[in-house]
Amino acid sequence: MVFITEPTAYEKTALSDLQGAWGVLRNSIVENFGVPASEQLIFHIDEAMSWESVRNLKQMESTLLIIHNIAIQNDVPEEIIELIEDVRQDLELVFEEIASAK
Repeated sequence: MVFITEPTAYEKTALSDLQGAWGVLRNSIVENFGVPASEQLIFHIDEAMSWESVRNLKQMESTLLIIHNIAIQNDVPEEIIELIEDVRQDLELVFEEIASAK
């Protein structure tokens, strides 16, 4: 039987930061629900934060690209674009931490 080891503390911190960035993005859209494509953005954010996406970060990366494209196409406020960028940066950090742990 193969035992899967627990991620290192750095990965846990990076994943926690990523989760926080997703939460801030989602809350910003909920608080400003009138922004264009709010419902569509929340749907995809919830999908990106789902268990399936957390277990498959490449899927999360693809969903983040969809979210970014929807935001750009619907001319959402710059604050939301910046929060999407924060998520992207945190996701890149997670990938870096995973790669450095190998």
